[in-house]
Amino acid sequence: MTRIHTPATVDAAPASTHASLNAVEKQLGVVPNLFLVVANSPAALSGYLQLSAASAQGGLDAATRERIALVVAELNGCGYCLSAHTYLGRNVAKLDDAEITANRNGASNDPKADAAVRFAAAVVRQRGHVGNEQVQAVRSAGYSDAQVLDILLAVALNTFTNYVNEVAQTEIDFPVVAPLRLAA
Repeated sequence: MTRIHTPATVDAAPASTHASLNAVEKQLGVVPNLFLVVANSPAALSGYLQLSAASAQGGLDAATRERIALVVAELNGCGYCLSAHTYLGRNVAKLDDAEITANRNGASNDPKADAAVRFAAAVVRQRGHVGNEQVQAVRSAGYSDAQVLDILLAVALNTFTNYVNEVAQTEIDFPVVAPLRLAA
């Protein structure tokens, strides 16, 4: 049972969120429960959508953003986001099962992406208090300072949705994937 109301439809959400939710539906074909829960606060929905759009315009490709979403969801123990990003990783970013498993375990089978995923995992585990060697490792893999900030943006965006879904106990509307409980 959810702890924060999930509007049953776009029309049941606050009127000021209808245009945004309709845009989500047009883009995804459905409005996932996460968006309906966040729509309880028009400000939170607006902020989330703007941050998500900014992240998509940054210097990380969709596959790397999905890889980061997977490790962040795993470390935060968020079943909703893990389920959603496993689905999106497979069907949108075209990640294979071996890559998804590596991502969930804080790594990647792609050498450059591995540095980004490991850095994102370190940021989550260490609550941002990473060492110089961790920053240097991601830079040595070919990431610019702007891309390091894009990794941090992806961590922050996914941490927000992880926390929303865990606090709300959002009903999972994707094929369910249970966290491994790597706990940050």
